[in-house]
Amino acid sequence: MRTAIIALAALLAMPPVTASPLELHRGVGVHGWFNWSPLEADGSYRWPPYLTQAEWLASERPASDWPAGDPFELIRSLGFDFVRLTVDPGPLLASSRQRRQEALALLVEGVKAVTAADLRVVFNIHPVSQVPAYSNDLVNGPANAPGVALYRDMIADLARMLTPLGTDKVVLEPFNEPAHYPCDASGSDDWQQIMASTVAAIRAVSTELTIVATGACGGNVDGVTDLDPHFDDPNIFYSFHMYEPHLFTHQRADREEDFASGLPWPASEGSPEAVRAMLAAHMDAAGVPPGEQARQLAAVSGYIDEYFREGWGEAQMEARVGQAVAWAEAHGIPTSRLFMGEFGVILMTEDGRAGAFNADRLRYLETLRKLAERHGIPWAVWEFSNPHGMSVIVPKGPAVPDRKMLEALGL
Repeated sequence: MRTAIIALAALLAMPPVTASPLELHRGVGVHGWFNWSPLEADGSYRWPPYLTQAEWLASERPASDWPAGDPFELIRSLGFDFVRLTVDPGPLLASSRQRRQEALALLVEGVKAVTAADLRVVFNIHPVSQVPAYSNDLVNGPANAPGVALYRDMIADLARMLTPLGTDKVVLEPFNEPAHYPCDASGSDDWQQIMASTVAAIRAVSTELTIVATGACGGNVDGVTDLDPHFDDPNIFYSFHMYEPHLFTHQRADREEDFASGLPWPASEGSPEAVRAMLAAHMDAAGVPPGEQARQLAAVSGYIDEYFREGWGEAQMEARVGQAVAWAEAHGIPTSRLFMGEFGVILMTEDGRAGAFNADRLRYLETLRKLAERHGIPWAVWEFSNPHGMSVIVPKGPAVPDRKMLEALGL
């Protein structure tokens, strides 16, 4: 409670925010550059931290796959107007004040590289698990935990770094998919206090820097609808991520060598029997013995039946996004200040072991993109490049854009 009172007092003491939020429409996540900062043999961060741009592009495919030219110029040419740039806070949290300033200087140059291509930047603080002390667990506890205060101070430093780069160019998103399960509506208001006090810390630095606020529950729709936006001002977006149904968007087995793929979108496009037959055919082609096939089919049978029983399609998707829209309208927040910060689907692997058929993936992406745009909600697809087919750049071979995916995204 004391934290909430301090945050409210800080907000009341600030001058009113009169500007409108930085305009965003269609974005793409860039995750590999400033996340997973290289480690030394002893588990500490390499210094200087983070990958260079060349290291990033060569981290998941040969550098020779990439055409000459600036990747951000390419992103702009495809029709995107912003990049959601994800950043591991670990090197910032683990370093001394002097070293933090050195790391911030590297991040400044990164932001400038993106904005030089006439792209805006949503600067997303995106903890990862490689150094457990600086994973999302740091902020997934009580609001008065020392780690929360450390994190909030780091966010204030980032606000001081970003504001001079142009509040017409950059947005600060201080959290990514915080847990706090079950959601705050079930009792605890820890996340509410953490989000409100973080907004206050940023506003103490700048009243004009646009902020993306995030709900708990892994940042899904339930998280944002559980927020009490008493800290709202016209320069705040409200984020939700959309990977629903997860059974479809992330089709893969618990065991890496097993098969789990081929659910259709929408569910009405197929049947449980057709999915099982497809999986059996893929396992036959891979030489999986009959007894092992029976075990694998038994392991996925429950989730196949569940998916078709729920009957996911456009109506369910519209109802789910509609919950966020209704929350915004109830609080007098324009739906243009909602932010669908991530969505995507794993593409089926060549051997059929994981993922969705491309036609189903494209139908899903188009459905969700059109639904967001119908409500004026800006979106960022996940992501620019990765080896899982959840990317704008094709996962293997020459690093060229996936034109069918771009069409589904209206680009």
